Amino acid sequence: MKGHGEKQSRTEDRAILALLVEPTLERAARKCGIGVTTLWRWLQEPAFQRQYREARRTVFEGTLLRLQSIAGEAVETLQRNLRSKNPSVEVRAALGILDQAVKATELYELQQRVAQLEDRLAAGKPAQ
Repeated sequence: MKGHGEKQSRTEDRAILALLVEPTLERAARKCGIGVTTLWRWLQEPAFQRQYREARRTVFEGTLLRLQSIAGEAVETLQRNLRSKNPSVEVRAALGILDQAVKATELYELQQRVAQLEDRLAAGKPAQ
């Protein structure tokens, strides 16, 4: 028999998905069929925060992988256009991709360090 806890868990899962795709708390709450106050309250709960943080991390890692996979194309574009007469559009796009790939990598590494610190603090271990 399915209980109320299972229904809430499914709703929380939908809320996390909504938070990932909607630009505001209000729209996320509306999308998953709960009140803004309920969603805000859930965001204050450590277990929900952990699930939401993990979901964001997963999405971010996928985005980073996509950026890294096209960074090679950006380098090829730069190389192909080193002696071109009018490569400005392609070069700007390539540089933009490379710039974002570098920033995303730096942000990912920082995020990993913060997550490790949070895990250590949650486990009652001192942050080194």
